[in-house]
Amino acid sequence: MTMDVQSDIESRAACGVLTIDLGALVENYRQLSQRNAPEKTAAVVKADAYGLGVAEVAPALYAAGCRDFFVAHFIEAVRLKPHLPANARILVLNGLMPGSEADCADLGVVPVLNSLDQVANWSATAKARNTMLPAALQADTGMSRLGLEPQELETLLAEPHRLDGVHIDIVMSHLACGDEPAHDANARQLGRMRQVRARFPDAKLSFANSAGIFLGDDFHGDLARPGIALYGGAPLGEGTNPMRQVVRLEVGVVQTRTVTAGAEVGYGASFVAKSEMRLATIAAGYADGLPRHLSNAGAAYLGDVRLPIVGRVSMDSIILDVTALPTGALKLGDMVELIGPHQTLEMIASDAGTISYEILTSLGRRYRRRYLSSAAR
Repeated sequence: MTMDVQSDIESRAACGVLTIDLGALVENYRQLSQRNAPEKTAAVVKADAYGLGVAEVAPALYAAGCRDFFVAHFIEAVRLKPHLPANARILVLNGLMPGSEADCADLGVVPVLNSLDQVANWSATAKARNTMLPAALQADTGMSRLGLEPQELETLLAEPHRLDGVHIDIVMSHLACGDEPAHDANARQLGRMRQVRARFPDAKLSFANSAGIFLGDDFHGDLARPGIALYGGAPLGEGTNPMRQVVRLEVGVVQTRTVTAGAEVGYGASFVAKSEMRLATIAAGYADGLPRHLSNAGAAYLGDVRLPIVGRVSMDSIILDVTALPTGALKLGDMVELIGPHQTLEMIASDAGTISYEILTSLGRRYRRRYLSSAAR
């Protein structure tokens, strides 16, 4: 079987269609870049570009002018490297696990150094090669997740030999509460980040994530690194989402039926019909990124009609109440909307008791993926 034949079969066999609008993605990048101007804007493409396919997303962003790409793990940098031209810079947010430093140097990838141990390992690699190696240095300014603590920074500055062979191109930190503009943690972190930057005057500053870009010029630094906003997620926890929607998810109907009052629906009989109703089972479940917490809570849409989820979300299927539709309006193979113009990422995440990041990065590989370029929109 040829690859083309295999692809055709998989396209027809898929349980649904995940449409990824690369034109909207590029528009989002340009909007963020304009808001961040005149400073530079990178792109966070970790977790396979938030689940949307880094092999397609990263080249589209490069074509739009992006030259700096952040991933979480070195393995992601290895996989991203073939999809970008040589002048693109890839940075690894979590830094390096011991033993991967030589490979990182060979590939020209830039690690983010988060601890004195990572600093020591990268310096040893540089000295062994008798060369200078670039790095970013992360300071923990209040999130207690990654980065050097204040005392570790003082040690590093008091003992500059620890950085032998290492050129710190970027100093950075991460906002813990950037999506809450009024949170006082933002001002505290900004103050601490300014102190760190003053100790490394020759380095560029990277501080703003998606939310940070919207907090104002004080937070922008020299290189912003948006993530969720690129993919259409709301950068702030309040107000209208200014980003273009990138993702649309439609799932096919497997079966329809009419049940009478008293019928038990789904695992555990968690829903019992109070009267005669019509149901449709669709071909996706928690294995496809639709959380079990949507059980008896979320919905799908057909046009403007909301179709509530009834019963528990299963691994491979979800049951919808379609009583509000005319009889026969749904049949085998018809598609309903799970994410789209009637239901945003934030809406489905709220119904599931989670955040848009988790929904987006969990969307499975059983959907047919359809990529739209700006020309195809």
